[in-house]
Amino acid sequence: MKEFWNQRYAQEAMAYGDAPNAFFKAQIDTLTPGRILLPAEGEGRNAVYAAQQGWQVWAYDWSEVARDKALNFAAVHGVSIDYQLGSLDELPLRPDFFDVVALIYVHYPDPVRQQQMRLLQSWLKPQGRLILEGFSKKHPEYQALNPSVGGPKGLDQLYDVADLLADFDQCRPWMAETQEIELLEGTCHCGTAHVVRLNLEKL
Repeated sequence: MKEFWNQRYAQEAMAYGDAPNAFFKAQIDTLTPGRILLPAEGEGRNAVYAAQQGWQVWAYDWSEVARDKALNFAAVHGVSIDYQLGSLDELPLRPDFFDVVALIYVHYPDPVRQQQMRLLQSWLKPQGRLILEGFSKKHPEYQALNPSVGGPKGLDQLYDVADLLADFDQCRPWMAETQEIELLEGTCHCGTAHVVRLNLEKL
């Protein structure tokens, strides 16, 4: 998988564009800046936006190419981010540390999803927010019509609201819904998609 993502990010252009994800932007714009974690952050579009708004940003990804592009993108915009290379399991533990954890098109297969989500939940402070946008289990219908819309191919990597709410069992939902949306994010997220959107608060 690391090689897949290194190849995805090897082009000079940003694979998912240089603007922040619209849902991510809308949610954090309503919050007071603090500490934010962005798992599988890729080329840094969301991390850099958050840093520009005054957030202390931590991020990680498997891809060395993505990290290098993200750090360069941050430098160009005059901000700094703490960007680690590796998986969640390889990072130092940070229980009750973050004000926000934002998962933007971060897809874990079912066998590991619950474990990863529970660990991320434990890193949130009480009253911290969990923000998520990802492809739903209905999304393959949209991929069949337009492969350019992107998203995982396996159903076990797509999301269901009820499953996610069970994973984040220490949180209450401010928003938990599925939507049909139009994606225009670089060359890899283009077209009509079906997504899950969450904004949860840790109790």
